[in-house]
Amino acid sequence: MRLLFVVQRYGADVAGGAEQHCRQFTTRMAGRGHDVDVLTSCAIRYTDWADYYAPGTESLEGVIVHRLPVRRPRDPHLAGPLDERVVLGRKPAPFYLQREWVRLQGPDLPDLERWLEVHAANYDVVVFFTYLYETTVAGLPVAARTTPTILHPTAHDEPPFGLQLFELALRHANAFACSTEEEARLIRSKLHGRPPISEIGIGVEMDVEGDGAAFRVKHGLGRRPYILYVGRVDPHKGSEELHEFFVTYKRRQPGDLALVIMGEQIRPLPAHPDIIATGYVDDATREGAIAGAVAMVVPSYFESFSMVLTEAWAARKAALVQGWCDVLAGQARRSGVLFPTAASPSSRWRSTPSSPTRPSLGRWARRGDATSRSATGGTTCSTATSASFGLSWTAAWRDRRVVLAAAVDSTGQEPAPAHPDGHVGPGKHLGVAPAVPIRPHLARRLVVRAVDPGP
Repeated sequence: MRLLFVVQRYGADVAGGAEQHCRQFTTRMAGRGHDVDVLTSCAIRYTDWADYYAPGTESLEGVIVHRLPVRRPRDPHLAGPLDERVVLGRKPAPFYLQREWVRLQGPDLPDLERWLEVHAANYDVVVFFTYLYETTVAGLPVAARTTPTILHPTAHDEPPFGLQLFELALRHANAFACSTEEEARLIRSKLHGRPPISEIGIGVEMDVEGDGAAFRVKHGLGRRPYILYVGRVDPHKGSEELHEFFVTYKRRQPGDLALVIMGEQIRPLPAHPDIIATGYVDDATREGAIAGAVAMVVPSYFESFSMVLTEAWAARKAALVQGWCDVLAGQARRSGVLFPTAASPSSRWRSTPSSPTRPSLGRWARRGDATSRSATGGTTCSTATSASFGLSWTAAWRDRRVVLAAAVDSTGQEPAPAHPDGHVGPGKHLGVAPAVPIRPHLARRLVVRAVDPGP
């Protein structure tokens, strides 16, 4: 297939869950023989969208990347007051103000719509990532005029999601690829109907062996136990609350326990002798940090799927997660091991109880993948697999083909037969030309034919 992915940022140095999710899919699909392009900005930071990469086209890990320059960097002095008016102010905000808010939210790419008008029809499917940004709001309606479209919303129940403008933009997608059942439920509530939705989860490498000893040496941890936070250091991710809770815990119960905070620092935290901030790191360093940790902590209130949580479970680590986040609580619940904590101030969090049980809980959460897959007969992933554990990449491809089929189906085209090895080879696609109007009863057969029958 010829696939185009449209995402706000793209690159090996870009920090962000949605962007990493997109890159995981593009590089793996390119490796399976598909022709994969990416349309994105030149930015590396979402805080200002300033151009970092050179505009133009480059090849990156087998993917052709087209970068468009921003009109101007994001101005917080303009965006801040408008954010208070549109997102936090009296509802509904006038539509023209919502549109201006999204433009300032960025990235503001003046060449985006024209690029899609010229090139979108050359692809079999155009895949958009993240509902929140201008790349989707402006680009999705243009691409949908000529090409089947899929949206990975990466949506969570946050104030901007209630804006009417997003509801209009979402209706242009032919199908949705959601990471959890909570995200899928949120999309259905927004669209007040039954759009084609697949809960495909996000794949995780099951057998990564990080070098925990090397990480300890590099950061002077010695034999100290530590809990690990991986993600943006940002109030929206719960980092300040985590800092407050940990400092309070250490004041009440002094000891060797440390907290390692790993990620891009949007708002740096106060220094503390038992807190080690590493900044943004490469994959090998992150894997080593997970391998050496006592447990992972995920304090975010707003998630559509936690990739680091599944990485921790794959490494047989237990986790402490934010109980007020429906997605995180759902992932923990579907893992098969959930212990609500009872002590303030962290009584809202979901936790593992005592240190002797932590390794066994991590192993149990990892086993949830195989258990749930055997229960579904190997055809579609159950909620516990696709939305809780994060599933293996083999299973992720199976659900990926379901949503590709749903997107093509909604455009009214008869499907082409699936390739015998379970994927569509280069130059072949799920819709054929000339287009044949599809009858309603073919929709189920289309999805079935797109599912990999293998293990």
